Amino acid sequence: MEKITVTVNELAILLGVSNTTIYTMTRKGEIPYARLRGKIIFHKPTIENWLINGATKNKTVEEVK
Repeated sequence: MEKITVTVNELAILLGVSNTTIYTMTRKGEIPYARLRGKIIFHKPTIENWLINGATKNKTVEEVK
């Protein structure tokens, strides 16, 4: 079964940016994310849609559903 979420580090590698950039984007609400027991995670299909749609929506995963 393929993993449907990625961590900050994994997303940074996928997008070719630093972990700090990902943390800044989550803090500013610039990227959709969720928190699981205090850990920031990203739903891969949501991130893919966010990228396809121009990476401009400031919504968390809960708001996208």
